Amino acid sequence: MRYEAIIGMEVHAQVITQSKMFCACSADYASAPPNTHVCPVCLALPGVLPTINRAAVEATVLTGLALNCRIPEKTKFDRKNYPYPDLPKGYQISQYDMPLCVDGALEIEVDGRTRRIGIRRVHLEEDTAKLFHDGGSSLIDFNRSGVPLIEIVTEADIRSAEEAWAYLLELRAILRYLGVNSGNMEEGAMRCEANVSVRPVGAEALGTKVEVKNLNSFRSVRQAIAYEVERQSRILDEGGRVQQVTMGWDEDRQRTVFQRSKEEAEDYRYFPEPDLPPLQLDEAWIAAIRQRLPELPGAKRERFVAQYGLRAEDAAVLAEDRAVAEYYEAAVAASADVGPQVVANWITGEVFRLLREENTTIDALRVSPEGLAALLNMVTKGTINATVAKEVLAEMHSTGDAAEAIVTRRGLTQISDEDELLAIVRQAVEANPKPVQQYLDGKPQVLGFLIGQVMRATRGQANPQVAARLLRDELDRIKH
Repeated sequence: MRYEAIIGMEVHAQVITQSKMFCACSADYASAPPNTHVCPVCLALPGVLPTINRAAVEATVLTGLALNCRIPEKTKFDRKNYPYPDLPKGYQISQYDMPLCVDGALEIEVDGRTRRIGIRRVHLEEDTAKLFHDGGSSLIDFNRSGVPLIEIVTEADIRSAEEAWAYLLELRAILRYLGVNSGNMEEGAMRCEANVSVRPVGAEALGTKVEVKNLNSFRSVRQAIAYEVERQSRILDEGGRVQQVTMGWDEDRQRTVFQRSKEEAEDYRYFPEPDLPPLQLDEAWIAAIRQRLPELPGAKRERFVAQYGLRAEDAAVLAEDRAVAEYYEAAVAASADVGPQVVANWITGEVFRLLREENTTIDALRVSPEGLAALLNMVTKGTINATVAKEVLAEMHSTGDAAEAIVTRRGLTQISDEDELLAIVRQAVEANPKPVQQYLDGKPQVLGFLIGQVMRATRGQANPQVAARLLRDELDRIKH
């Protein structure tokens, strides 16, 4: 029987703030020794009271607006009770029935089709401590405990592992654009769970859902969902029943494994947090936050295609990261004689190659957008060729020097003088009689080899177009 996957996603994203959600401890704990970013509040010592982090509330509302959510007039915090040791209070301050943001949507594109994924809610809570298991014992680090955490919950609108992957990529791009979250799943700043069920194609009733946890990378999300869909389909084909449980993804064995029975809302015994007042959200306050929304990735992709004539795939790559998109536009603005697509080619090609080699970001590039534009202008004007320009770009990044200074210092100006090049062309022809004869015998592809010899003799400084024309003329002269 053919089955249809029904998938909902829950994403937890740490909010980038200076302090924790309900206390003044620093939220920048990544490189700190264990249990050094703690205080009586986040350690739940007797007699302490939480206070609300205004910046975290604003970041959550900003996220909700970016996801086309409605922002209710009233919201409150709740206690979510559970027995795990990762919060010393024995409960988590979260939001249950009155979240900050509701009824949103995010559009994604998969295989050329646009899909609308409903956003049920975006709410704010505190993160938990981190457990370290070693044999039969466990250690706990409370540095992360209390860090602001946004939870974004979709409707069950996702229909495949590929759609889930595309949704997460688009959501991460938006969170990064907003400056709300780093999007780094490997470091735990963004974590997700998938609720997966299957039903026969054409059926109305939903199947039994299974929650899949331990998804620590975009790759694992795609693989875990695909595996779980196949597992549930196989159970149904064999006449069995899918159990509503929580499964974990085992990266080593590439399979989901049973963790525990699925908890329901009543298991957490939610009730309003008595130590925090409800929040009344003023329309003027929400409007002021809406003014902070940047142009989001989807709109930027469309504009890059319409305004600059970029290929859709290049626009998508450039718009994925806000800093890269801004770098690109600044370079285009400074490149008087260079087309926008050429600038895009260089950034997605040579610039990205330099960044990959050093495993760094565009912010660490030692070539300004104006510096890249100056280099590309030199190529357009024929001062240097593209091969030399790649070498110069690498040196610009290494030294911080300007393109013109490097070209002048190293004598890299392109050779376009035909008399000078003709002498070098004739030397290449004389030194390579076999390839010359192959060309004369009707193998035009050999011309590339001969051009390479000219480029080699000139240390890459020959104008390749002029060199190719002179070579063809010289070979035609020999032939006749």
